[in-house]
Amino acid sequence: MNFTAPLKSDSIKIMLLGSGELGKEVVIEAQRLGIETIAVDSYNNAPAQLVANKSYTINMKNKEEILDVIRREKPTYILPEVEAINIQALFTAEEEGFHVIPNADAVNKTMNRKNIREFAAVDLGVKTGGYEFVSTYEGLEKAAQKMGFPCVIKPVMSSSGHGQSVAKSANDLQESWEIAKEARGDASELIVEEFITFDYEITMLTVRNEKQTVFCEPIGHIQQDGDFIFSWQPMNMSEEAKKKAQDIAKTVTDGLGGRGIFGVEMFVKGNEVYFSEVSPRPHDTGMVTMITQSQSEFALHVRAVLGLPLDYIDYGAGASAAYKARNDTFNPQIDIFDQSFTKDSIIRVFGKPQSHIGRRMAVALTFDKDSSDKALQKAKEIIGNFDDK
Repeated sequence: MNFTAPLKSDSIKIMLLGSGELGKEVVIEAQRLGIETIAVDSYNNAPAQLVANKSYTINMKNKEEILDVIRREKPTYILPEVEAINIQALFTAEEEGFHVIPNADAVNKTMNRKNIREFAAVDLGVKTGGYEFVSTYEGLEKAAQKMGFPCVIKPVMSSSGHGQSVAKSANDLQESWEIAKEARGDASELIVEEFITFDYEITMLTVRNEKQTVFCEPIGHIQQDGDFIFSWQPMNMSEEAKKKAQDIAKTVTDGLGGRGIFGVEMFVKGNEVYFSEVSPRPHDTGMVTMITQSQSEFALHVRAVLGLPLDYIDYGAGASAAYKARNDTFNPQIDIFDQSFTKDSIIRVFGKPQSHIGRRMAVALTFDKDSSDKALQKAKEIIGNFDDK
């Protein structure tokens, strides 16, 4: 492959539509290869905008604003990094010859839980739990009774778990309805899911291009309010369950097509594996790969986008712990004890310009050559030393 320098007339350009902490790492990896980077988001000084060659702040739901910045910059590759985006702009960009990663249809399917669940369960025949879609409170009551309690209630479109809740009884439905309706994204329709009494849940990071498909070691994770707080790699699971998870991930990502990394979320009970969701981009639980692999999920994503080989080395076990803000402020400050910076830890402070209670602001990554349990314990201890002002 012929590599270029940034800010030239013939530069290879990557444009991120959405510029959070995951996009920031993608930009850094792209720049290490001399790729020109353009970070676009709906607010100023988003994490990736702080490190990109160029940045734009636009209304991400406005088709014409998205197309205007695409036509102005003429990127080689367009990487949608958030769900809350005007999908028609991506289809139009593809029609005009721009390369959307992985492709506009895959983004359309995965940004909407209804689209991806029906695509996986009906079109691909992948094993999932029971589900129904509703648009009224009366429909929610009927669907919940059919699924049984507890059940999981989510908007069909939201990001980072926003709007998700578990209704343990009929008495919880009103609160779940209100939580879903207040979520950012499209809450006009909700998905009501059977609560699978799983043993654990995993993310199977799956990297693909036209040449090969590669799986990272499975990542275990714990979520709170639909958003991850701890993850660890590798997840200790049977070879049978791991093979089933890889088969499901390959079926889903082959069905979606295109280049890049996919975070395929699944529930595991014994040796049974159930598909849950998939994101066609780096996954928040996959930040742990920055300490466990020679090529992080972000480096692998960039390699896949460029059509490069996808091999990497596993260093050992690791874990990540997210730090969420405890205050609302336009001048975030995080107090981290010096002892958190150890020989087997990495701290990432995202540099977000504003915090609100529950917003993810930093992450602690820890390494242990042999034990992900020990790495997770270290991560929990370190994140316990964080505080914000």
